[in-house]
Amino acid sequence: MPHRSLHAAAILLLVILKEQTSSPASLSGSEWTYSGPDGETSWSKNYPSCGGLLQSPIDLHSDILQYDASLVPLDFQGYNVSANEQFSLTNNGHSVKLKLPPAMHIQGLPSRYSATQLHLHWGNQNNPHGSEHTVGGKHFAAELHIVHYNSDLYPDASAASNESEGLAVLAVLIEMGSFNPSYDKIFSHLQEVKYEGQEVLIPGFSIEELLPERPAEYYRYKGSLTTPPCHPTVLWTVFRNPVQISQEQLLALETDLYCTRENDSSPREMINNFRHVQKFDERLVYISFRQDLTYTGLSLGIILSVALAGILGICIVLAVSIWLFRRKKRSAGSQIPLAQASFERRWRCVYQPCCHC
Repeated sequence: MPHRSLHAAAILLLVILKEQTSSPASLSGSEWTYSGPDGETSWSKNYPSCGGLLQSPIDLHSDILQYDASLVPLDFQGYNVSANEQFSLTNNGHSVKLKLPPAMHIQGLPSRYSATQLHLHWGNQNNPHGSEHTVGGKHFAAELHIVHYNSDLYPDASAASNESEGLAVLAVLIEMGSFNPSYDKIFSHLQEVKYEGQEVLIPGFSIEELLPERPAEYYRYKGSLTTPPCHPTVLWTVFRNPVQISQEQLLALETDLYCTRENDSSPREMINNFRHVQKFDERLVYISFRQDLTYTGLSLGIILSVALAGILGICIVLAVSIWLFRRKKRSAGSQIPLAQASFERRWRCVYQPCCHC
């Protein structure tokens, strides 16, 4: 009997260990941070993919953009969650994360992608430029990521995260502007998840309200997770148009949260939790919209230079034309008195023969 008990205990221990090693938490592996000894420049030591190919985020600039008419508007199914339901909001030590139900999914991609969570990236109050993606080298104040996994092929996000196109992320660029009541449904609870590991249930709301105007306009490319383990398995959709939050809302995001636990003797503020842009060699970003100011890869500067040169040329042609017209008019005017004097002399010779002509 004791042998059976020991055998059962051993089996139970193996099961527990297996569950722990296969849990989503194992994806983060050893400790990592955004700065210091375990910061971004050291990620590739423990996570080789972070130093590999197809890394994100990137700078979205005109030289790599190509219009693709096949990029259709996405359909956001189940995004409107009733206030009677609840979301779990947590501080995971790297960001504030909202867990999403798998019934929430995207249509319009090659497979069905079901939602798993959303989180944010930001800077600090002295340098409020914490978006991960940039546009033409420009940082935005913050960035929202809504993470989905390929639910046609995989049972959950953990299983999909290391598979080709296993994940699809919607990225919303955030700029400072007017107060945003939809984002405040998250920001008003930040004080309740101030420290790592804290969790609170909040009322459900429409996640679609967090998206920008004209969501049919977006950038699309294949990239990676922007945090370790940096698996290059993400189909990115970065919306072209940003959303606005107020200065007070952004300040709450930059000052309310800590990377450390409540009783930690060395508390660390949760700031600058964004990865810098990565190399984007020999890749294209496809866009669902036609560019307004950039055509066939020409930069805005070149287009403006050509336009100014054209305007200057027109002005020169007009100035020369006016000068020639006035000169001709003056020349014609000076010939009229001479003609009149010649006529008078001829008249005197005919009708006054005593005069010497």
